[in-house]
Order: sequence, then C-alpha cells, then structure tokens
Amino acid sequence: MNYPLDLRLMPSTWHASLTLGFEHGQRGTVLKYCAHSGPLYVQKAFYPEGRELAHAYLLHPPGGMVSGDHLEVNVQAGENTAVLITTPGAGRVYRARTDRTAQYLHNQLEVAQGSSVEWLPQETIVYPDAQAILNTHFNLHANSRCIAWDVISLGLPACGQVFGAGSLQQTMQVHLDGRLVLRERMLLDRQSRNTYAAMAGFQSKPVCGLMIAGPFDTALDEELESALQVQCSSTHEGDLSAITVVGKFVVVRFLGFCSNRARQTFTECWRLLRPVLLNRPACAPGVWRT
Repeated sequence: MNYPLDLRLMPSTWHASLTLGFEHGQRGTVLKYCAHSGPLYVQKAFYPEGRELAHAYLLHPPGGMVSGDHLEVNVQAGENTAVLITTPGAGRVYRARTDRTAQYLHNQLEVAQGSSVEWLPQETIVYPDAQAILNTHFNLHANSRCIAWDVISLGLPACGQVFGAGSLQQTMQVHLDGRLVLRERMLLDRQSRNTYAAMAGFQSKPVCGLMIAGPFDTALDEELESALQVQCSSTHEGDLSAITVVGKFVVVRFLGFCSNRARQTFTECWRLLRPVLLNRPACAPGVWRT
C-alpha cells in the first residue's frame, strides 16, 4: 500500500468524542441519543434507583491518553431529567512524547430546566512528564442542579515516581443561565513547579481533589454544614480536606496521599449532600463495587 504522507512514521493519536442526549418521557429519563467517534462510548443506561434517574458508565477502551489525544464528552440533559455519570475505573494520562504535544480532555454538560447531573468519575492518574489539559464545564439553567468531582493523582507515588516534570492544567467551571458563577482552576507547570512542595501549595502530597454541589436555594443548614465539617476532619493522618461555601455552591477540597481516601471523603460528602440538594438518598453505582 502506498502512503502519500507515510502515515507509518506518524505518531499515533486518538481523537474521540461522545455525545449523550437524555430526555424525560412516560418511561422516565431515557438515553435518547448516543453518538460517538473513536474509542469513547456508553453501552446503555442503568436504573438502580428507578426509571426517573439514569446511570451511565463512560467507557474508554485504550485506558489512557498519549500525546496528541483529544477526548470530548458532551452531555445534554433535557428538561426534568436526572442523570448520574461515572467511569468503571481510573483514567490515565501517560508520559508525553518528546514533542511535548498536550493530552486534552474536555467535558461539556448542558443541564436544562428542572434537571440534575451528577458527574462522579473515578480518579485520573497523571503520569510523570505528562502534558495534561483537563476541563469540565457545566451550563445550568433554572432550577437545575449538579454534583461533580475530580480526583487527580500526580505521578506514581506507589512506585516512587513523583510528578517532577510535565504540566497539568485543570479547570472546573459552572455557568448559570449564561452567567459564570463558579470557576476553579489549577496550573502546575515549569513556572509554578515550586508550588508542589510549598506549604501554601501541594505540600508534596500527590493526590488532590475538588468536589462541587449546587446551587442551593437557601443558606446551608447548620446541621448539614456541621456534618460535612466532621466528615472533612475525620480524614486519615496526613490528609487535608475542607469545605467552603462559594455563593450558592458547596465546595469540598482534598489534599493527601491516597486517591481511594479522596474518593471515600467525597463519597461520604455526597451521601450527605444528595438528599438535601436532589431530594434523593445516596445510591452508589454498581460499577464502584467491581
């Protein structure tokens, strides 16, 4: 076979996209539309909580991103739908090639009036010398709600490999009726490398996490806030976690040494927040038990 550009010598990349459209009808929340390009998809929706709330598991068979990979996930939650999205395992951003081409993941979630989306992926492992750009953007509308978290493990601490080189740009932001109401951004690169060891930075702790929930219509109940504070203060020795209220949103942050403990902290906070924000008891996705 002839290769005009000699594709045999070109570095491999995966460009993949997934669009999910959820609608509410007589059978509750249904996955009405699912289109994918490349190795990124869901098999079907699950209903462990009944037909009103759909669980979806994002599948990425390669298991990680290499230089030049570009993954996009678009979620359209129609009016009065309820959706929970998670992953069956950890995501990975591998060591970049010598050309330093970035690895890019963008999640865009549109949440229509009266709907809720819970975005609860398992952790992302960012390998030493990766070049990761990770974005999650919510567009909320009247009476819509979201709960979301991101857990990042920097380097391979179990193997003694710290995140001594490479870069990470992470953004989570929320627009409400077109207005930016919450934006959290983290940048770790050559210029900001000293923040990894700084007391006002990562304190050399390789695992960081961010969780948001809201918007709440009223001020946070004192009993709920106290329960969240207790949960954050009961973390493992050496870990740090705290809650803050930013406008109408609850923000939980974690800094420590173990991604499992980060997810445990966020899961317990989710169990407390979900009944108040979404009027639903917590129901862990079955894939978390596998």
